[in-house]
Amino acid sequence: MMIDTIHGPRDAATLEQREGVTDTEAERTTWIEYWQGGELVHRSVHVTLKVWPAGLGALVGRMG
Repeated sequence: MMIDTIHGPRDAATLEQREGVTDTEAERTTWIEYWQGGELVHRSVHVTLKVWPAGLGALVGRMG
């Protein structure tokens, strides 16, 4: 699989892959990082909200 990095496309098999998770009452964040020679060259992050942020519902309602 090819990964877009700060140095252009690279084969994922040639990169070191690290994964992480942060889980709180409000959100769960997961990430995958790809490293090459001690340098972070790509990071993908996904955030899942568990709690709707206060006041956001009213803002979305005004936007239609």
